[in-house]
Amino acid sequence: MIKKTLVAASVVALGAGTLSACGGDGASADDGTITMGFAQVGAESGWRTANSASIQDSAEEAGIDLKFTDAQQKQENQIKAIRSYIQQDVDVISFSPVVETGWDAVLQEAKRAGIPVILTDRAVDTEDESLYVSFLGSDFVAEGEKAGQWLVDNAADMDVDGDGDINVVELQGTTGAAPAIDRKEGFESVIESDPTISIGASQTGDFTRDGGKQVMEAFLQSEDGIDVVYAHNDDMGLGAIEAIEAAGLVPGEDIKIITIDAVKDGMTALADGKINYIVECNPLLGPQLMDLAQKVIDGEEVPRRVVTEETTFTQEQAAEALPTREY
Repeated sequence: MIKKTLVAASVVALGAGTLSACGGDGASADDGTITMGFAQVGAESGWRTANSASIQDSAEEAGIDLKFTDAQQKQENQIKAIRSYIQQDVDVISFSPVVETGWDAVLQEAKRAGIPVILTDRAVDTEDESLYVSFLGSDFVAEGEKAGQWLVDNAADMDVDGDGDINVVELQGTTGAAPAIDRKEGFESVIESDPTISIGASQTGDFTRDGGKQVMEAFLQSEDGIDVVYAHNDDMGLGAIEAIEAAGLVPGEDIKIITIDAVKDGMTALADGKINYIVECNPLLGPQLMDLAQKVIDGEEVPRRVVTEETTFTQEQAAEALPTREY
């Protein structure tokens, strides 16, 4: 574990824009090993499983002592884990917040203890930007915009029942979670340019396959003329496929499907024609997180926002990418 005095100074010195841990000539190590406490959201999806594996594998490769907890999608569990890491006097804390709000108190505790915090995957909603040093993750609004733009660009083929309107049902992520809020915002901001496209129903499937299946079953009972499913992640889209097939319909043909993530199961469904388009959300954040943690401890400047590079996939592109897909 690293001595905390220099790191404490770095947290106090945080400011807007590019941030620095301000550790002078670098942290003074007791044994040279960085200890990181990481509070994961849960194991709700294939994306999350790949994300956890990336963080654990990268910590081992970087020689970082990782203390890892699974919050089972409950904010109270994450707060409890973060307080435990503060009590253990770890060198750096990282977590992917279950929801955006309600973090100021525990992050103030970390700040007072001189422990820097790095957010991964999801942001927090706070007016005090000194409570964390950097946020590593995707641009969820841009992901929603990409999904919406593909629908607008391909609107001529999306009116499955030919009634002149494109009726979209939306499978939202966990209520209050940043990706659910932002992916909805981005998608809606683009489709409003086409008056033939509208969202007829929208409900949370909690980012799980079972949740997506149950909500889609309800949509099929309550909604007439569903043309498109917009799912905030692959797992909910895969659950929707099960519900659509159980109803005697053909996913990808009778109802078009757009999802976000591009995990292997989703990409396989896309290559098979059951999903029509996927926006990638890269879960392999481990190497960048370990690099950020090392720089913070060493007193180097780190960007306040690090956006991961991502792409999109059509059916043909998915078939080409699958043989070498890592997750």
